[in-house]
Amino acid sequence: MDRSSEIAGFLRSRRAGITPEEAGLPFDGRTRRVPGLRRDEVARLAGVSTEYYTRLEQGRGGSPSPEVVEALARALRLNPSEHEHLTNLLLVRPADARRAPVSPQRVRPGLHLMLHTLEHVPAFILGRRTDVLASNRLAREVLTDFDALPAPQRNLARYYLLDPQARERVGDWERIAAETVAVLRLEAGRHPHDRRLADLVGELTLRSPEFSTWWNDHRVLRRTHGAKTYHHPLVGDLHFSYESFQAPGDADQTLCVYNVEPGSATAQALRLLTSWTAPQQQAHPRPEHHG
Repeated sequence: MDRSSEIAGFLRSRRAGITPEEAGLPFDGRTRRVPGLRRDEVARLAGVSTEYYTRLEQGRGGSPSPEVVEALARALRLNPSEHEHLTNLLLVRPADARRAPVSPQRVRPGLHLMLHTLEHVPAFILGRRTDVLASNRLAREVLTDFDALPAPQRNLARYYLLDPQARERVGDWERIAAETVAVLRLEAGRHPHDRRLADLVGELTLRSPEFSTWWNDHRVLRRTHGAKTYHHPLVGDLHFSYESFQAPGDADQTLCVYNVEPGSATAQALRLLTSWTAPQQQAHPRPEHHG
């Protein structure tokens, strides 16, 4: 990922999304050719010179102080995910910029045990690049059987954007897919030299008709909680309230749990799905018949 172009694209997209009225600026009588704030207006709101802000937006401003980053975040009215992304882009240290995650991620036994304990709801663990590192049986039934895929293809973004089945199973597919692209964009800011992430972005660009539009929006998102609906061919619509938790001791692993209301139609459907798809075990071997 080219840091200068990322900084430029992100800052331009954020100032284009704010009107002067939203920023509390008085009308100055000038005709606006494009919506959003001008560079000089962002600079004034952030308390820096227009020349310096222009250099920052062009990726030529070096590494600004944390105070300048905070001022820009306030001026551009950034949400927490956007603020984090701007910090990743502008306060990156040279040593960090060259460091790319190369070692494979491993899920420790305690987290595997937690997935099996949560057997009544779908649950899975995401790693870098939205890689699916582990999942319980209901997650594989409701989404897709990640364990049956080759290891490089066990990825949530690939599933949402490239698997035709996802468009049929995922309720409000367009919103969920776009949010997943925003999660990848945040990842790219944290790990700008991750070769596997760059390869994934390249594959999605070539194979997904919608990906480039969403990627070029420069939207970023940290997954926390929300609502999702899936349609299962056996039990119909399933409504979940999902929660995401950073795994203790590993900032690059996230536990995702799809909760359901006790006694709800979804809870009943999941019990049916569990019983219908449970591995069949024979207590006694069938007797052989010889004719």
